[in-house]
Amino acid sequence: MAIESQQVRYDFTGRTAIVTGGSNGIGAAIAAALSDSGAEVVVWDRVARSDGRNAFAVDVTQPGSITEALDATLANHGGVDMLVNNAGYAGPTMPLEEYPAGEWRNLIDVNLIGVFNVCQAVVPHLRRSEQGRIVNIASLAGKEGTPNASAYSAAKAGVIALTKSLGKELADSGVLANVIAPAAVDTPLLQQMSVEHVETMIRKSPLGRLGSVEEVARLVLWLCSRDCSFSTGGVFDLSGGRATY
Repeated sequence: MAIESQQVRYDFTGRTAIVTGGSNGIGAAIAAALSDSGAEVVVWDRVARSDGRNAFAVDVTQPGSITEALDATLANHGGVDMLVNNAGYAGPTMPLEEYPAGEWRNLIDVNLIGVFNVCQAVVPHLRRSEQGRIVNIASLAGKEGTPNASAYSAAKAGVIALTKSLGKELADSGVLANVIAPAAVDTPLLQQMSVEHVETMIRKSPLGRLGSVEEVARLVLWLCSRDCSFSTGGVFDLSGGRATY
């Protein structure tokens, strides 16, 4: 659904942002919002779009793939100022005792280890920026532990803890690292889940609806802006009133 609001405008002219998983859903909305605000946006995704300067095929579970894309990004743009780790997938919804072990490991590899891999490669370059920013996209599942989504919940809990740790590590560097924990957002990702599972998530929201990709993107803009100056290692809920802690 469309969300009407009077939006704050940010100016990221002259700054370069990497958005992983930026080809569709939340990532595409984030990439578009940053671009509309003047940033040079480079999308890293499993399948690159046609623009070879600003889009690269990247497997976040493979450090070599990340290094290749980072080298090309630096060659094209000279540096990196913002990193948004959004790449991930939800996986099946089923009880833990029925969950395929291989799929459980794959989900952890993409959603958690992928964030580590990208951060490890990009952080040294963010340190050189005058306004380095990291925004990791987790999930409310990482705080609550969603039933029948053990792998996804565990991975996103790991992303939250990783970001808290990284924010403290970088506190004296000028780089701020924060994490967003959305509740259910209206994207094609929900199609991987059962209808009952999605309806349960909506019923838990006091606002009684899904979030929008634009709402996530607007929070990313603030976290990447100069207005965000005293928050690092922070967890920002986007839950329609569902999160109370």
